[in-house]
Amino acid sequence: MLVAGTASADPVGPQMTGAKESPATPSAVGYPAIGNGEGTVPGKYNVSRWAEDWRGMRDPAKRDDPLDRLKFLPLTESGDVYLTLSGEFRYRVQETTNPDLRDREAQRQDRTRIFAGADLHLGDHVRVYGELAHAGLQGINLGNPNANLRNKLTLQQGFGEVKGTIGGAEVGVRGGRQEFSDGPNLLLAVRDDPTLHFVLDGVRGYVRGKRVRVDLFDFNFVNYGKQGLGDDRTDHARRFSGATFGYVVPNDVLGKSKLFFDPFVWRLRTDRATWGRTTAREERMFYGLHLYGDIDRTTIDWTVNYQDGSFGNRSISAWQAFLAQTWRIAANPNAPRVGVHVDYASGGGAADGQGDLRTPSGLYGNNIYYSYQLFLTPTNLLAISPNITVQPVKNLRVTAEYTMAYRPNEDEAVYRASGAAFAGTQNVAGKHIADLIRAQAVWSVTPRISLTGRYEHMMVKDALSRAGYRDSDFLAGWISFRF
Repeated sequence: MLVAGTASADPVGPQMTGAKESPATPSAVGYPAIGNGEGTVPGKYNVSRWAEDWRGMRDPAKRDDPLDRLKFLPLTESGDVYLTLSGEFRYRVQETTNPDLRDREAQRQDRTRIFAGADLHLGDHVRVYGELAHAGLQGINLGNPNANLRNKLTLQQGFGEVKGTIGGAEVGVRGGRQEFSDGPNLLLAVRDDPTLHFVLDGVRGYVRGKRVRVDLFDFNFVNYGKQGLGDDRTDHARRFSGATFGYVVPNDVLGKSKLFFDPFVWRLRTDRATWGRTTAREERMFYGLHLYGDIDRTTIDWTVNYQDGSFGNRSISAWQAFLAQTWRIAANPNAPRVGVHVDYASGGGAADGQGDLRTPSGLYGNNIYYSYQLFLTPTNLLAISPNITVQPVKNLRVTAEYTMAYRPNEDEAVYRASGAAFAGTQNVAGKHIADLIRAQAVWSVTPRISLTGRYEHMMVKDALSRAGYRDSDFLAGWISFRF
């Protein structure tokens, strides 16, 4: 799992802090901030810009340059009504050989991201947030790019929030277009890899006490258009709703620890889901347990979830388990970390169309956890990934990982990040899918500027090579500027 930001954790090296700073290295700094499904860290940048808290910039002594002034613009004399402005520019160049693992000309993508956000606080109880984004794309062998990679202008987020305190608990409701990643990284993520983030339309409500919380939500997916602000659409054919609970585990249960335990119950309705050769209405329930945080110098992120429901006239019965852990070899917070994550997802019933459907859904999880090439997803998968992270000099982090990927059910297809099967893999023998070598270096030049370089080499094994698929390399570099 090479490292990213907890709001869209990427196994190999992120650039920002936040709720999901990394599946195996969450920034557990206290409840509810890091355990409330938002990951707000005062005075720091987050993958999800709406989750930032810049009230500290009220004090002029804490401002280092003119851009800091944009983080707290008082609109009243008292400062109770204030505006926070934010933005990001990211330029990324990447090349992938053998796109789609076929013997084809390499693909090069030149991606440009421009975000601009405004966060208006009307006292302590009312807030309005808006975010516009542009996604530019040039390159070679691009095919028909998705609207989250090429988009003239979109309202990426736009929501209102009302909150207050009842009986000592924080209570609030947030409605509109918004990011939602209150769950395990491999199931819910804003997906910082594409130029535009993954967003939903709907309502989220929460109650947060000192040690317990509950979040209730009801969303529809969003289909981005590629032109201006008027062509994005709420997808009423895909509805996601449910509840996530949270409990702060006492820090003396396992010695010196900061742990959070989040059971969840979710429902995903898809009017036209496709598995194998069948398209049908799907009602899928998720029943899961999520334990994450720090135990002394060890960081864990463990999830198990069972999925049931119906796909057409067939029953669903599927399992997933994600077990990530890293260990810092010395007390120094910059000491090297070694770790491993083991991920399992059942499979079966999709290719042959018989019996229970045993292929789990990955929802809109963070598939770059396995590969920036997006060639693996937690469906019919067993992945074992040892990794190491070092900081050779100040502000430079280097992570390396080796992944061995297998399919538990040899009669079921191999699946990619889109949820689609690799054609023909259900008809060939072999459990071994691929091995991947991955490395990433992130240099934080300043708190606002970061440089990232990444390399991956995917070596296909029997389950893919016997169906005609080929090895692939991925090389990328990008610069990010934020304010």
